[in-house]
Amino acid sequence: MDHKSPMLNDLFGIPWLDFNLSTSLMTIVSAVIVFFICFFATRNLQMKPKGFQNFMEWIVDFVRGIVSDTMDWKTGKVFLPLGLTLLVYIFISNMLGIMTVVVVDDYLWWKSPTSDAVVTLTLSATIVVLTHYYGVKVKGVKEYVKDYFRPVPFIFPFKIIEEFTNTMTLGLRLFGNIFAKEILLSLIIKLAFVATPVTFLAVIPMMAWQGFGLFIGAIQAFIFTMLTMVYMSHKVSSDH
Repeated sequence: MDHKSPMLNDLFGIPWLDFNLSTSLMTIVSAVIVFFICFFATRNLQMKPKGFQNFMEWIVDFVRGIVSDTMDWKTGKVFLPLGLTLLVYIFISNMLGIMTVVVVDDYLWWKSPTSDAVVTLTLSATIVVLTHYYGVKVKGVKEYVKDYFRPVPFIFPFKIIEEFTNTMTLGLRLFGNIFAKEILLSLIIKLAFVATPVTFLAVIPMMAWQGFGLFIGAIQAFIFTMLTMVYMSHKVSSDH
């Protein structure tokens, strides 16, 4: 058992069915935070938005711009809820490991769920599956299959490989950036506990790295959402 990753092994008597408890916990925490953010932003809707509602409408417009930049709005408007959910959920998940860390019995319980490759690759695999689903739904099976042989038939094997590379790069890019961010932050925190003078000197780089981590988390949430819409556009738009 990894001392930094508490596992629930042999779940329900199935040897290969393992769960990382801290990752599962933080995934749920992220979902709950996103739910309450959306709930409080929309519970008292007004024609002239102000406060939190105004902020959420700005996020909606931002995601609308991402969708419009990647595909025709008439085709892409159905993906607005997906893009909004991804952007907010991934951003909140990225931020959790910046605020604080909770270690109990050498187990890291509070962290960014997106610092686990299983989470990010699951997200990316889900996105790729959705692109195929909507590609078939929008174009029909016959036209969708033909796209794999365009512009020339011998390109088919490369398009199959592309599906796997899209999944890997989409998930591992997010994982790598958030994991590296938390590793460096944990090293700075450990340095702060070495001695009192070091603790004082470690405050400045820790605050600086937390600020940079906020930037990284926001950028990675944007990139993941943007690439999701790009991949979706390739499947549902007729001009690709």
